Amino acid sequence: MEITLERIRLAIREVDEKIVSLLNERARLAVQIGKLKEIKNVDIFDPVQEMKVLNHISNVNHGPMSDEDLRAIYREILSTSRKLQKPLTVACLGPAGSFSHIALRKVFGSSVEVCFTPNIGNVFDEVEKEKVDYGLVPLENSLEGSVTQTLDRLVVTTLSIRAEICLRISHYLLSNEKSLRDIKRVYSHPQALGQCREWLSRNLPHTTWVGVDSTADAARKAGVDEGSAAIGSYLASEIYGIPILERGIEDYPHNITRFVVLGRGETAPTGIDKTSIIIATPHVPGALYRALEPFAQEAINLLRIESHPSREHIWEYRFFIDLEGHVDDQKVRRCLDEVKRRTTLLKVLGSYMQDKGVV
Repeated sequence: MEITLERIRLAIREVDEKIVSLLNERARLAVQIGKLKEIKNVDIFDPVQEMKVLNHISNVNHGPMSDEDLRAIYREILSTSRKLQKPLTVACLGPAGSFSHIALRKVFGSSVEVCFTPNIGNVFDEVEKEKVDYGLVPLENSLEGSVTQTLDRLVVTTLSIRAEICLRISHYLLSNEKSLRDIKRVYSHPQALGQCREWLSRNLPHTTWVGVDSTADAARKAGVDEGSAAIGSYLASEIYGIPILERGIEDYPHNITRFVVLGRGETAPTGIDKTSIIIATPHVPGALYRALEPFAQEAINLLRIESHPSREHIWEYRFFIDLEGHVDDQKVRRCLDEVKRRTTLLKVLGSYMQDKGVV
């Protein structure tokens, strides 16, 4: 039988019908899980279980679709399943189209209600006051360092870190103009303008750079200002309907921001976990050495240690530490008990699965 375009399309339609039927069957099972979670008072969002699902999908995939493409599809399936169980609300730094918004979608998918806030402190406020279920905030950037607003609030918050995601920050030139020659002004957040300085100087040397509150705000302005462009994200292009004129215009390709998900409760161990803590030491010689010694004694790898000024006492510092392992691991618990005896403050911010990749 001759293979024709119409016959292939008919075969695809039959496959689509099977996919729809199976998706609805999966959704019904997800609803049953949601009811059991409600009875047992278990969180709807379970980053560990969702990662197990995504890893299983990769293990059973034999192509031609890539693992990355399949995982992207399944993130949305999981997001929709959560919505059927219980609609979730997540706060992040806005406006829509920000890099925080992209990171949020990478974790929760698009089937959540997003609460955009004007600053990082408001994200903490929304979750602490139980106006939203979760919050997502930037913790550190590979070029700019730690985010001070986030560190200040982590010291005092009652929330815990439930998950992390590392997002590659890739900048796009967005414009309604068809050619670089027609662009006279470039809008963006000052940080984004700085991260694309060399590209702008080389490709748009005669333009005026205009700093605005956010890359999303820049996209809105460029959308109505003839002869202008914006530096923003691919999501800003999608949301505000502005075509992408150039891709990947950042000067440093290894610009990565680490975001964390804030919530209540704890994330179960996975075997590839990270624990974040804050410590403060007595103001005496050798205090920091004594505080860190138990990590060496227990052979626990420290992934990050950073000093941060105390707001209560001038010239005194707290130390933010990331370590390998989960707080429920026996040697981690034993180590932290000893660290607590040697410090004036020990606060566990949360244990969560390490994000080994960059998206």
